Amino acid sequence: MNLNNISQSHFVAAPASRPALLDVRGLSVAFPTPRGRVQAVRDVSFQIAAGEILALVGESGSGKSVTARTLVGLAGARAEVRAEAMSMVGHDGRSLDLLGLSEKAWRRLRGREVGFVLQDALVSLDPLRTVGREVAEPILAHRLLPRSQVARRVEELLGRAGIPDPEHRVAQYPHELSGGLRQRALIASALAAEPRLLIADEPTTALDVTVQRQVLAVFKELARAGHAVLIITHDLAVAAQLADRVLVMQNGEVVEAGPARVVLSSPRHEYTRRLLAAVPTAATRGHWLSRSDAAPIRRTAVEAGAPLLEVRDVSVSFKRADGSLLDAVKKVSLEVGRGETLGIVGESGSGKSTLGKVALALRRPQSGEVLFEGKPWNALSESERRPLRCLIQTISQDPLGSFDPRFTVERIIEQPLVLRRGLDRAARRSRIAELIELVGLSPDLLPRRPNTLSGGQRQRVSIAQALAAEPKLLICDEPVSALDVTTQAQVLDLLVDLQGRLGLSMVFISHDLGVVQHMSHRIAVMKDGAIVETGPAERVFNHPQHAYTRNLIASVPTLSA
Repeated sequence: MNLNNISQSHFVAAPASRPALLDVRGLSVAFPTPRGRVQAVRDVSFQIAAGEILALVGESGSGKSVTARTLVGLAGARAEVRAEAMSMVGHDGRSLDLLGLSEKAWRRLRGREVGFVLQDALVSLDPLRTVGREVAEPILAHRLLPRSQVARRVEELLGRAGIPDPEHRVAQYPHELSGGLRQRALIASALAAEPRLLIADEPTTALDVTVQRQVLAVFKELARAGHAVLIITHDLAVAAQLADRVLVMQNGEVVEAGPARVVLSSPRHEYTRRLLAAVPTAATRGHWLSRSDAAPIRRTAVEAGAPLLEVRDVSVSFKRADGSLLDAVKKVSLEVGRGETLGIVGESGSGKSTLGKVALALRRPQSGEVLFEGKPWNALSESERRPLRCLIQTISQDPLGSFDPRFTVERIIEQPLVLRRGLDRAARRSRIAELIELVGLSPDLLPRRPNTLSGGQRQRVSIAQALAAEPKLLICDEPVSALDVTTQAQVLDLLVDLQGRLGLSMVFISHDLGVVQHMSHRIAVMKDGAIVETGPAERVFNHPQHAYTRNLIASVPTLSA
C-alpha cells in the first residue's frame, strides 16, 4: 500500500524520531454469515512506536475490538483477514510478520511479544486456578525466571496492578474477588512476560476512579519503559488522559485520527463531535445527552414531605473464609425523596451494591431497619413482602445475565404482568406494546431473544421489564457502565425522561462520577461501608468536605489532556 494514498486524517504514523514497533497497513476483516458477508473492519492503517500509547475509540460495533483481536490472532476461525502489512518488532529486534501465523506460532508470541487484556475478567480468568497461578503462567510458559523466583515476581505484578495485600490474593480464586480486583489480576497476567506491545480492550470499564488512575499509571509506566500500548475504550476522558494519539472508528472505518489533544479538543468529524457531546458532566445536567441541540430535559421536582425510602442505622457483615467478619455496611442512614435521584458513589468494596441489596430486601441486615412509604420493609416476611415487591424494581449492570435466554423480549417484559391479577392476554399484549414504545424500542424486537440484541437494546428491555411492575422506586446498580458513550447517553436520557413523566424515585449506584453528577439530585459518598459525605450534587462536587471525596473527584479523568 502506498502511504501517499492514505489520508492523513485516516492514518496515525509513528513519530519520525522513533521507528514503528507495530505497523498495520490496509487491514480489513470480514465475517461470512447466513445473511451475507459482514465487513467489520475496512482499510484501517496505523503505527505505534515504542513508548507510545494509541487509543481506539468509538461506539459498540465500530470495529475496535475486532481490530484488537486480529492483532493477537483471535479474530476467529471464520474471519477473513486481509492487509497490505501487519508486523511488529520483537524483543530481539527482528520484524515479526503477524499475517497468516499458525496457532502454534501465535502461542509463542502471545504473552511475550503481545499482551492482551480483555474487558470481561470473569470469563477470561480460569475459575479453577488461583490468581497466583494465572499470573505465573506466562512467566513459566516462556521460561523467563527460575521457578524459585516466580512467586515473588507474581506478588510484585499484583501490587503493580494496584491489588492490595497481594501476598494473600495469590491464593484466591477469581470468584472470590470483586470485579475490580479480577480486572487488575488480568492486567497483572498480561504484564507478566513484559510484552513489547500491550493491547487493552476496555481495561478500566469495571474499575472505580481511584483504581482506574492506578491502572492508567501502569500503562504510562510501560510506555516510558519503551513498550507500545494500544488501548480500546469508549471513555473519551480516559483516552484524553492516557493516549498520545487517537483513532476514531465508525462502522469499521477510521473517520478521524491525530494527536489526542487535537482530536478531543477540536474535532473535525461530526461523529467525533457527537461522541464528545454525549459525555455526561456537570455542564450537561438538565440537558439531553443524545440530542445535538442540547435542549433542556424535563426533570422532576423533589416532593416535599415524608421520604419514600428510609434506611436507618443499617449494618451488614459477611463471614470470611477464615471465619472472621467483614463489616460491609456500617450503621448507614439515608433517605430518598419522592421524585428524587440519590447517587451513591465509592470505590469497589465500599458497600454500595450491598446497600442496594438491603434496599431491595434481597439481603437482611444484622441491625437497623428499612422503611418504605413510612412502613417497615426489611422486617416483613417474604410472604408479606411479595405483594409489595412490584413497588421497588432494579436495573442491573448485566441484563443479559438476568434474562432467561430461552425467553423472547415479549415474554421477558410480560413476566411482571403475569403476576398482576385481572390482566388477560389481550391486556398484557397492549401493555407490552405501550412499554416497548415508552423505552424507545421497535415492536419488531418483541419476537427476538436477548442474545440477538445490542447492549443498549438489552438495557432498554430491562427498563421496560422494571416499569411493567409500575414501581415507585428504581434501584439502578451500575446500569450503564458496560455501554459505549452514545448508548450510555441514550439510556441516561431515557431514565431522566421517564422519571419526569412517571414521577419515579431512583437510587443510582455507580463508580462513574460524571454519570452520577449528571443524574443525581443528591449524592452519598461511601468508604469502607460507611457514608462519609452526603449532600446536593452541586455542593458535593464543587465543595467536597471529606478528604476521601476530594480524592475521588481528583481521580476522575477529564477531557482536558
